[in-house]
Amino acid sequence: MTTPTLEQLKLKYQSVLNLMNNLGVQLKNVHLQENKLVIRGEAKTKSDSFKVWDQIKLVNRHFSQDLIAEITFLKDDLGGQETPPHALRVHVVVPGDTLSKIAKTYYGDASLYKRIYEANKDKLKDPDTIVPGQVLVVPE
Repeated sequence: MTTPTLEQLKLKYQSVLNLMNNLGVQLKNVHLQENKLVIRGEAKTKSDSFKVWDQIKLVNRHFSQDLIAEITFLKDDLGGQETPPHALRVHVVVPGDTLSKIAKTYYGDASLYKRIYEANKDKLKDPDTIVPGQVLVVPE
């Protein structure tokens, strides 16, 4: 299996990039990191950031295999209050994942797995037990 190029992954997720442009999401950067496409952007509203995530999942429900997306927002229009930018980063667990492996991917340090565990205590009873298909929040 060949390693995907930046252009191949951008083409795969072009509908996401198009939606971001149509919604006025400010694109911070798009690059390749560890064979994954990284998209960072800032939406005007939380609902716009959710629309981007919905499109990502339409393109590939197992997006975490080839995409890292960080979509922040300026205004929480779902709660009605101005808020500072928040990253909405999620990771869909795939076979072979561990919290340490996920922490290494997002933070560059496997020992930071506790951040992910703490953010997902409502879903995880044990940091050593995650299952494919679980959607985990990955805090900044």
